Amino acid sequence: MTTVEFYDQGGRITGFCCRGHSGYAEAGADIVCAAVTTAVRMAECTINDVCGARARTKVREEEALISLRLPAQCDEEETVQAVLAGLMLTLCELRDEYPDYLEVLEVQ
Repeated sequence: MTTVEFYDQGGRITGFCCRGHSGYAEAGADIVCAAVTTAVRMAECTINDVCGARARTKVREEEALISLRLPAQCDEEETVQAVLAGLMLTLCELRDEYPDYLEVLEVQ
């Protein structure tokens, strides 16, 4: 199962950690993993490359892990928060479609 944790501090999403393989299908044919990976990559690229937020990202392919942590302040804070909220909603929609393969959590 893939687990995605979103970190919330006082109503501000400060980052996320996505880990694990969904187990929906074999590697290379797993549509759940592909959907999650695409959504997470789009969010990371938008936050760092488009908004210039300089979030710290960590990728460990051998652990099937990607995490992102925002700095204390972002110049494009409103946009970055919208991207993270959109990512969370997208992943919640996927979770609702594939509840045995994806878990989405908010961590305070």
